[in-house]
Amino acid sequence: MSNRLGSQTLSFSQGPRLLSSYTIVGPMEGKGPHALDFDEILPDDVLHQKTPEKTERVMLEMAIEKTLQRNDTKIEDIHFLIAGDLLNQITSSAFAASTYTAPFLGIYGACSTFAQAIGLAAILLQGDFAGNVLIGTASHYQTAERQFRYPIELNVQHIGTNHHTVTGAGVALLGFADQGPKVTYATFGKVVDMGLKDAQDMGSAMAPAAFSTIKQHLKDTGRGLEDYDMVLTGDLGKQGRKMLRLLFSKEGFSGLERLQDGGSQIYGDGQKTGAGGSGAACIAVMGLGYGLNMLKSGKAQRILIVATGALLSALTVLQGESIPCVAHAVALEA
Repeated sequence: MSNRLGSQTLSFSQGPRLLSSYTIVGPMEGKGPHALDFDEILPDDVLHQKTPEKTERVMLEMAIEKTLQRNDTKIEDIHFLIAGDLLNQITSSAFAASTYTAPFLGIYGACSTFAQAIGLAAILLQGDFAGNVLIGTASHYQTAERQFRYPIELNVQHIGTNHHTVTGAGVALLGFADQGPKVTYATFGKVVDMGLKDAQDMGSAMAPAAFSTIKQHLKDTGRGLEDYDMVLTGDLGKQGRKMLRLLFSKEGFSGLERLQDGGSQIYGDGQKTGAGGSGAACIAVMGLGYGLNMLKSGKAQRILIVATGALLSALTVLQGESIPCVAHAVALEA
């Protein structure tokens, strides 16, 4: 198994690349500090749709169309469409896929879906099972609130550790070409359950999973945090980001300044978003927006994107279950 490093990491010697991508965010995300990193900021979070679930689907379809247009690629040239979201039965992705002819691989990793999809796409490309693979995900504040917490019409007051689900969509086309960031490694994480049960503090629940995957990635590849210009976690938020740094510090790791978090950074300090952003679209728009812009501008040569997912449901929370979490990491190099 020449493409396998250590116990959890895959190496992609063939050099699959991100050929094109497109990010869409809602008005609130467009008012944050990373507004210039996103391709499109929506004028509203409705898009003339009757429900936010339909809006979420439309955002994903818009991002798919724009990604294909950027690389002058037709949907008939796509060998696989890999997508997932937060809703029951990944309905946004499935309904969006129904409008296209590409074979559909629907996945669920909660907010870790983005990195999981890139890793799976790289496997298909490395194994010569595909030449072009499209990956994507989306989320919407109102759909997540309705499914996991309360309808926004109830005006339930949130606490400081609550996350604010990002309204947006991120799509990328992967294949082989002479330009575009290379996917060099993928480390698929194990499910980590520390017994935490507070659904109002998912950052603390996800931090140990992020730590586990990053630590294993460094062990498998022989790298340190300093070997990356940026290690961008998905949506730990302010609380989870502090915990992740504490875990690394306790084990004597250096290079902690390389750790950044999409959820902590996507909103400004003046925005009322609790602990920060979350949702399947959070790391997708921050990774394809902020992360790729760092590579394209030359400010970074090598980044590690670590998408974290809390694998809970409204039902398991009501049944008093703990929150199992997972994190997947992909290394991108200019």
